[in-house]
Amino acid sequence: MNTVREKKCAQCQTSFECGNLSETIKCWCNDLPPIFSLDNYSDCLCPNCLKQATITRINEYVVTLTPENSKTNKAKDLPKTTHLVEDIDYYLENGMYVFTKWFHLKRGTCCGNGCRHCPY
Repeated sequence: MNTVREKKCAQCQTSFECGNLSETIKCWCNDLPPIFSLDNYSDCLCPNCLKQATITRINEYVVTLTPENSKTNKAKDLPKTTHLVEDIDYYLENGMYVFTKWFHLKRGTCCGNGCRHCPY
């Protein structure tokens, strides 16, 4: 059954909606990379808290990678997403998109364009 529930964030206590709207319209949390475990929390996190926790987890992961071990990264094996998430896949600088190291890791290979955050 597809139900949207009103929840309170386990971290900041903000109210938010959680759940799938339909079989094809999934919960907002499915837009974020599935790399964050809620083991440390009693329930779901709101969009802001989950995004911040995801960014923190990504940053902890990316600093461990070097050009030598980046070819065996786990990011490229995650389910492919259909859109980019600001502050996770890219950030804006002077009106231009700058792709993050995480974006390049998900891609799985170097494009050869000398990107600023290329891990390869």
